[in-house]
Amino acid sequence: MKISNETKIGALTIISLTILILGYSFLRGNDVFSSENRFFAVYNNVNGLAVSKPVLVNGFPIGRVSNMTLRPDGKTLTEFKVQQKYDIPKNTLAKLEGTDLLGSKAIVFELGNDTKFAKNNDTLRSDIKGGIAETLQPVQKKAEIIIGKMDSIMTSINNIMNPKFQKNVDRSFNSIANTLQALEGTSKTVDKLVDRQSTRINNILANVEAISANLRSSNVYLTGTLANFNKISDDVAKANIKQTLDNANKAVSDLQVAIAKINNGQGSLGLLMNDDKMYNNLNDASSNLNKLLIDIKANPKHYVSFSVFGGKK
Repeated sequence: MKISNETKIGALTIISLTILILGYSFLRGNDVFSSENRFFAVYNNVNGLAVSKPVLVNGFPIGRVSNMTLRPDGKTLTEFKVQQKYDIPKNTLAKLEGTDLLGSKAIVFELGNDTKFAKNNDTLRSDIKGGIAETLQPVQKKAEIIIGKMDSIMTSINNIMNPKFQKNVDRSFNSIANTLQALEGTSKTVDKLVDRQSTRINNILANVEAISANLRSSNVYLTGTLANFNKISDDVAKANIKQTLDNANKAVSDLQVAIAKINNGQGSLGLLMNDDKMYNNLNDASSNLNKLLIDIKANPKHYVSFSVFGGKK
């Protein structure tokens, strides 16, 4: 029986479509020839994850990511299919981990220890772990800084290799050489001066040594003098200078009060100094007393009589 070309073309087309459908399903994570369980997990960020990425347990693939849906709250609901022959404990943790330096990620199951197993369409616990690319970000930043510094160093080297810069360097070295020669000449001059004045320097040092010896011998006297000064300062500190000053101020205040009373004519001394009548009375009394004494001396018999034989007084 001869098969027509149309039949061959139709059969080839069907086979091609079948292969295309199976390949597309496989790329979407669907295994047509085996039964699978569907599991879900929710992630805040699925950067680097795509449909058909593998689901791994200790690096061994047990399934693939089959679908990803963005929820209204901004989180991503991820669906992955796992072959039914693998039992997944209910407390298994579905980690989103990086798998290469390019930032690609996969689902890594960290199997739990629960005796109950997850069923079809269950939602597993989720976690996000930084991949190799995130780990290398600090190293990348440091490398960029080092590259920038290396660029600056190369720029400096290029400047050094510049002929103008080399001329300036040569001039600088010449200036340094001239300065060193001048310093050498100055040191020679100083050496000659020291040789000429060595005798005077020795005398000066001898005088300084003698002075230090005298100071050393006078140390006892200086110590005694300082002790006397300390004693005097202690005596002055112990003296009740404040009380003495307070007493002096009180005496001055009392004297001022007495002088004020005398000026106001209070008391005998005030009346004597301010009242002329009292002064005149005292003056008159003194004059009369003086006259009485003169009269007594002149006529003692008028005032005193003596009788030797007991006569009339």
